[in-house]
Amino acid sequence: MNLDAIQSALRDHNLDGWLFYDHHHRDPIAYRILGLDTQMFVSRRWYYFIPAKGEPQKLVHRIESGKLDAVPGAKHEYSSWQELERELASMLNGAKKIAMQYSPRNAIMYVSMVDAGTVEVLRAMDKEVVSSADLVSQFEAVLSEEQIATHYAAQQKLDGVLTAGWKRIGDEVRAGRNPDEFSIITFLNQGMEREGLWTDHGPNCSAGPNSADSHYEPSRESSRTIRNGDFVLIDIWAKLANRPEAIWYDITWTGVVGREPSDREQLIFSTVRDARDAAIATVQKAYTENRAIAGWEADDAARNVIRNAGFGEWFTHRTGHNIAIELHGNGAHLDNLETHDERLLLPNTCFSVEPGIYFPGEFGVRSEVNMLTRPGNAVVTGPMQRELVRI
Repeated sequence: MNLDAIQSALRDHNLDGWLFYDHHHRDPIAYRILGLDTQMFVSRRWYYFIPAKGEPQKLVHRIESGKLDAVPGAKHEYSSWQELERELASMLNGAKKIAMQYSPRNAIMYVSMVDAGTVEVLRAMDKEVVSSADLVSQFEAVLSEEQIATHYAAQQKLDGVLTAGWKRIGDEVRAGRNPDEFSIITFLNQGMEREGLWTDHGPNCSAGPNSADSHYEPSRESSRTIRNGDFVLIDIWAKLANRPEAIWYDITWTGVVGREPSDREQLIFSTVRDARDAAIATVQKAYTENRAIAGWEADDAARNVIRNAGFGEWFTHRTGHNIAIELHGNGAHLDNLETHDERLLLPNTCFSVEPGIYFPGEFGVRSEVNMLTRPGNAVVTGPMQRELVRI
């Protein structure tokens, strides 16, 4: 935990402090930011208050009094609920505006970890509870130079695995061995393992109408055979193996097997590609102009292209998600559909840009790249698909 950095950020945000609270590991964000052991046994409530200035304060149950010994600050203990509330009020004395892992109306559910009852207790103490969402982004999503290097290392390896996957489909179909989706997933996973990459699940290979399901996951039993003439979507993600601090790389490409794309397929791909590029350009323009940009703005840029082309109702998910040590990280998402994400796309953060159009029972197109923001610049970290792959 970098106490000085946290207190500086609190002052920058005009907050009196940041209150962390947990019971039974309900708030994994707290453990990561505070540097606590994520495996330790926790059966009683604890509170940790970092004021904008001064010494942190911790409140723990007497039978678990050592749970916060790894972090600095004065220790307070409780046994009864009445004592808990008295001690909590005492250690928050003088603080009015307090950040917590809370989101008004659950708008940013990714940081909404504190239960409503705890918020009620604090409001009864005349505290103003505000969202810690921007603080979480700063301390969870901003990457070190070493972490950024792990993203690029994964990018180089995974792009090669994907290229081999497209070749495998073509070779198998032309040889008359018509692979199924699951066999291609197995091939891709074997390639990732050879390259020293790790993934938590997937990847996804979706053929024909299955490509219209944006979260399709074939199984050995339900896998569809890939045949000449099929439309195919591959979504693949990985990070360096055995590196907990490593950053993910996450991409989606589409192609057609043994033929040229139809006019309709080409139109939909071009629309998705242009929407992707509009979001990229919006982020790059803001960074070039040194202007703050929120996640919802990039989503609007992509979504407006698809809406103006007449396909808005078939773009059913956000434009992108934060990428960090978790595939879907706790920084700003490119979203003005599922949420109105007002969190800023901070420098040295990574995120996907992945608009899509899906026609159930027919086919779907998604084009996904990753972006990395730097002071004064924002870049796409890997190749950008310009045309449908001819397999």
